[in-house]
Amino acid sequence: MESERSQRMGNACNPLKRIAYCLCLLSALLLTEGKKPAKPKCPAVCTCTKDNALCENARSIPRTVPPDVISLLFTSNSFDVISDDAFIGLPHLEYLFIENNNIKSISRHTFRGLKSLIHLSLANNNLQTLPKDIFKGLDSLTNVDLRGNSFNCDCKLKWLVEWLGHTNATVEDIYCEGPPEYKKRKINSLSSKDFDCIITEFAKSQDLPFQSLSIDTFSYMNDEYVVIAQPFTGKCIFLEWDHVEKTFRNYDNITGTSTVVCKPIVIETQLYVIVAQLFGGSHIYKRDSFANKFIKIQDIEILKIRKPNDIETFKIENNWYFVVADSSKAGFTTIYKWNGNGFYSHQSLHAWYRDTDVEYLEIARTPQTLRTPHLILSSSSQRPVIYQWNKAIQLFTNQTDIPNMEDVYAVKHFSVKGDVYICLTRFIGDSKVMKWGGSSFQDIQRMPSRGSMVFQPLQINNYQYAILGSDYSFTQVYNWDAEKAKFVKFQELNVQAPRSFTHVSINKRNFLFASSFKGNTQIYKHVIVDLSA
Repeated sequence: MESERSQRMGNACNPLKRIAYCLCLLSALLLTEGKKPAKPKCPAVCTCTKDNALCENARSIPRTVPPDVISLLFTSNSFDVISDDAFIGLPHLEYLFIENNNIKSISRHTFRGLKSLIHLSLANNNLQTLPKDIFKGLDSLTNVDLRGNSFNCDCKLKWLVEWLGHTNATVEDIYCEGPPEYKKRKINSLSSKDFDCIITEFAKSQDLPFQSLSIDTFSYMNDEYVVIAQPFTGKCIFLEWDHVEKTFRNYDNITGTSTVVCKPIVIETQLYVIVAQLFGGSHIYKRDSFANKFIKIQDIEILKIRKPNDIETFKIENNWYFVVADSSKAGFTTIYKWNGNGFYSHQSLHAWYRDTDVEYLEIARTPQTLRTPHLILSSSSQRPVIYQWNKAIQLFTNQTDIPNMEDVYAVKHFSVKGDVYICLTRFIGDSKVMKWGGSSFQDIQRMPSRGSMVFQPLQINNYQYAILGSDYSFTQVYNWDAEKAKFVKFQELNVQAPRSFTHVSINKRNFLFASSFKGNTQIYKHVIVDLSA
């Protein structure tokens, strides 16, 4: 009896369970339906139809534009900047008109995601430039309207000129408003060659904690080295490039007394170093590769070289020479020649003129003749004197001086398109740039200089510089302007009492070494910057 009663009650409960289950399922379905996102409503500043939206007097790009719109127009709005992903979530948009506003800036990824866009208009705004690759990813684009803007056709817009040259989209004619040389020029007619967007600069790379005078670079055993004369420690310090740390590190040194010049010269495969000192005489060392050190092999005659100030090395007809400019009252500027075993005195140019600098160069007397070796001696007691090599007697003979250039401390030369120029350094007065005219040097340019003891021209790749140091102000770096055929101011460097500037090239890296008589020796890296990038 009891089991039958329980069975009847269980059967009675089954319909109730089914009803409860259905009610739960219905509730779940209702809740799920309620969680479906509602379609975005038309923003208050816009007027929308099924496919189109017109937005006016908006302060920013609204984020709730219906996702199915095909055409979207913004006009007479107050916002002036459009940020990245401003139109995200509009996959069907084909026509976008942002016209007659005051747009000044658009971000690079403003139009990201608009893969269906075929017509874009930014007409009649206040745009001066557009970010590079702003149209990247708009693969369906067939028409672009950029008219009525104030484009500045500088390096930042170079990419647009290149894009116009290869795009398949139709672009209405647009014009430059600046710079002045391009004003009213049709941008569509420009080419990338119209833009000079590569600039350079010297960026501080490394400080060496010692004073210095001369700095030279040389190649030896397939490596590049730098040698620096340290007057107060009396050392020639040699540096090599650390390929791991990407800095210069100590390699070796030659210890002496009051060292002013350490001049390397490699003859065949042997390295020699001429060490000029104010006290204790001057000497010649060679690199012993077996002992891995420098060994003194020769003294330079002290009766002629009393106060050395500069050394130049050169090669004439397969013979190696070096010349020492002596600045003492009783010294002789003297040329030495390599004889296979050592250097011997070859010629004394003149005595007692207190020479401060000697420069070796090759110039031609006429355009039809070959260039011949010359030396220019700078002196505190006379104008710079030019000597010419006489092949018949194998000596330099006195030719002429450079007129109206008293008190020249040093002369350094450079070449541009086959023409020979010189930079003349004066401590007081104007330093000069002069050009060889066939029979004499002619004035090209004057640079005001006060306290200058170095005016060094140097070439790095295709860039010609001249660096004018000063004991009393910033060092001025000049860059050669090919159109003006003169130097223009380029950069300032803060170097205390500079005495030399040397270009060092290692592993396709270019460096500028700046010696300092009163502060640290400085290393700058030559950096090339593309303004259109």
